Amino acid sequence: MELSFTQGRWNYESWGGFDPISSSNAKPPGVELWAVFDVPQHHIDASWKNLTHTLSGLFCASINFLQSTATYSTPEWSFPPASGNVRYGTLPCEAVCTENQTPWLKLLPCRDKAGIALLLDRPSLYRGFYHSQQLHLTSTGSSSEGIDSGIILEQTLTVVLQPNSEMAIEVHASEKHIQPSWSLSSIFGKQVSGICVLAKSSSVYLLLDRGLVAELKFPNKENGKSAANGLTSENFWSNPSFELSANPDRIFLEESSSHSKSLSILYMFQVEKYSESEPFDIGLMWKVPVAWLCQQTPLHASRFLMGSGNERAAIAISLKSTQFTEGFMSANSKDGSCELRVAVFQVVPWYVKVYFHSLRVFVDQQPRAVSDIIEKIHVSPSKDKMSPGVMEVVLKLPCRVNTAALTIEFDKGFLRIDEYTSDANQGFDIPSAIISFPNFHASMVFLEDDSLNKSPEKCPVMSYTEVLLVPLTTPDFSMPYNVITITCTVFALYFGSLLNVLQRRVAEEERFLKAKAAKKTGRLPLLLSKLSAKLRGRRLEPLHSPPSSSSFINSKLVLKVILVAGLAVGWQYFSS
Repeated sequence: MELSFTQGRWNYESWGGFDPISSSNAKPPGVELWAVFDVPQHHIDASWKNLTHTLSGLFCASINFLQSTATYSTPEWSFPPASGNVRYGTLPCEAVCTENQTPWLKLLPCRDKAGIALLLDRPSLYRGFYHSQQLHLTSTGSSSEGIDSGIILEQTLTVVLQPNSEMAIEVHASEKHIQPSWSLSSIFGKQVSGICVLAKSSSVYLLLDRGLVAELKFPNKENGKSAANGLTSENFWSNPSFELSANPDRIFLEESSSHSKSLSILYMFQVEKYSESEPFDIGLMWKVPVAWLCQQTPLHASRFLMGSGNERAAIAISLKSTQFTEGFMSANSKDGSCELRVAVFQVVPWYVKVYFHSLRVFVDQQPRAVSDIIEKIHVSPSKDKMSPGVMEVVLKLPCRVNTAALTIEFDKGFLRIDEYTSDANQGFDIPSAIISFPNFHASMVFLEDDSLNKSPEKCPVMSYTEVLLVPLTTPDFSMPYNVITITCTVFALYFGSLLNVLQRRVAEEERFLKAKAAKKTGRLPLLLSKLSAKLRGRRLEPLHSPPSSSSFINSKLVLKVILVAGLAVGWQYFSS
């Protein structure tokens, strides 16, 4: 089983792709999980579901989203030799942060409190160009050497950081372009003050790439091997190219490689002899500007979308030659004919309806017959909400090829509103495609005291393409809010009026209006009655309060009469 959390994308053109570091540690953005199960076929899916839930809770991630059959695939021969028992799933949009790294650090013997793990400063790691933490589990059975069965846990952290160029600026102030000098303290902000007491050994290795060794300046340098001999000699630290801040404990020279004329150099520094009073801080200071190119894969792969609109489109995978020499390509020669085999593994979500019969192949910008280029192919069409689409292809290309391309058309499906993500307007991700070269393997074998070291396991040369972002037709997510708002307003008005009518008491309101009208019957009616009694010469009778309705009407009538009389008087005054 292998689980990786990756932030950023590996730059194969600048950082290489043929060496074991880039081949085994370069991973796609987000989360990638694949596992091989040693259980019956009908128990594999249940075991995968339990595995995803366990890892999700352990690493505080959304790995449990891979439990659905619509999110993982079953490769047939892209992950040899366990065909049929492999499950593969990715989450390209998964964000990687410190809450994923903390459980990973807890699996270390001394966490990040002692030993080399002291360098794992979180701000320094996450401000780099690339960051990938991996967890590799392998179950072993009992062997003849007396090793009991168990599980081997291997943790790998791959980081690409930008060195602090202050050291280079101080030494070479007049140079505008120079490889910056660096040290552990300038990159990570910390030094190694000791070892972890639970660790059996603690060492730091410094690898000089084959391309770098070939470019280093040495007196009477004729080829990469003479340069390597100069770097492994006793006075290697006095070479005119660079200077190390500490002397290495051991130096290893790579065995001659058939893929390159130059050889790699490996310096080993043992951390056991350093302490808190004398911490370990290896550094490298360049004396002259040096520029080199890391060894790349035979073909550089890239992927992009074609077409426009929200209905149909196409996926294109482009392969470009990296201009390797004939000696490098001769490894694939067979009966005098040179062939380069390229394996492509592509998984597409179920809502991307791929038409596999529309597969087209171009070699050097010329269309070719599919049967002439494709050696074998395995296709698993997608099922709606059930399983993704899988395509496994092995291409047979001539070694002198400059460019090659694959195109395949697809339709964009429609989703229900509950199947959209929270950021649906951003688009939907198509996981990275895996491009591998079956006939090439990345490995480094170093010599120690003129004897061959134990050969490491050869890892296949593979690379990952970009993650594609496909825009799908998305509904107006504000419409449900508008409908809910209008509906609630109508219901509030209806029920408010209904409750007002049901709870209102008419008799009490009439008594209240009568009492209010009786209070208003005061000075004005009394003055009018007194004036009328004096004019008639009659005795003033006590005024009885009439019914509230008639009193209210009379008062309004009196006010209207007074208003009309006032208007008439005013009109007569101004007209005269």
